[in-house]
Amino acid sequence: MPQRDLRILVVDDEPSIVDAVATSLRYEGFEVEEATTGRAGLMAAQERPPDLMILDVMLPDLDGFEVTRRLRSDGIRTPILFLTARDALEDKVTGLTVGGDDYVSKPFALAEIVARTRAILRRVGSDGAAEQTLRFSDVEMDEGAHVVTRAGQEIQLTATEFNLLRFFLLNPRQVLSKSQILDHVWHYDFGGDANVVETYVSYLRKKLERHGPPLIQTIRLVGYTLREPAGS
Repeated sequence: MPQRDLRILVVDDEPSIVDAVATSLRYEGFEVEEATTGRAGLMAAQERPPDLMILDVMLPDLDGFEVTRRLRSDGIRTPILFLTARDALEDKVTGLTVGGDDYVSKPFALAEIVARTRAILRRVGSDGAAEQTLRFSDVEMDEGAHVVTRAGQEIQLTATEFNLLRFFLLNPRQVLSKSQILDHVWHYDFGGDANVVETYVSYLRKKLERHGPPLIQTIRLVGYTLREPAGS
């Protein structure tokens, strides 16, 4: 059971959803704050950043993407789990680019919310794993400071991108399948969507490649590997 001091902010304009999600999380031992508008959720997160934010995308005043943009521009890295009725890939990509960490599509089971909440909190460091500095080529990750650099340039990553890169850095030159990545990065205790791996790998690549040649290689029909380019 999680520690009592782990605090979650739930933001949705449907009071019944807020109440149901908050009740389930409190039952699991979390401290929960509630908000029913984007502005109220934004203010609550700015004043006292939570350990996790469960955020509806389609809010009537500020939508979830805009709330996330403003939090990230303020330097608030709170992981965000989006609640969305939108299934379109472009909406998921938008959420990823503004700094979201995972999605649950409506209608959802409360057990899935709890499972994904636990998974996100584990991958942002609540599992108690020993912190270290990981290096490969010109990429360096300081787990304690939660800082990633390439060629000396800091790279801003979401919590999920950080942990995806960490898994690659812990397994350099090994071919990792999508199912392995889901198991080790997302920690799902149920069937996860392998397409989310492809999306997150794509955006992690783009951020790394702003500062150097490609390092994450696709092995067709098998998976991905962290490998220096041929001839380097």
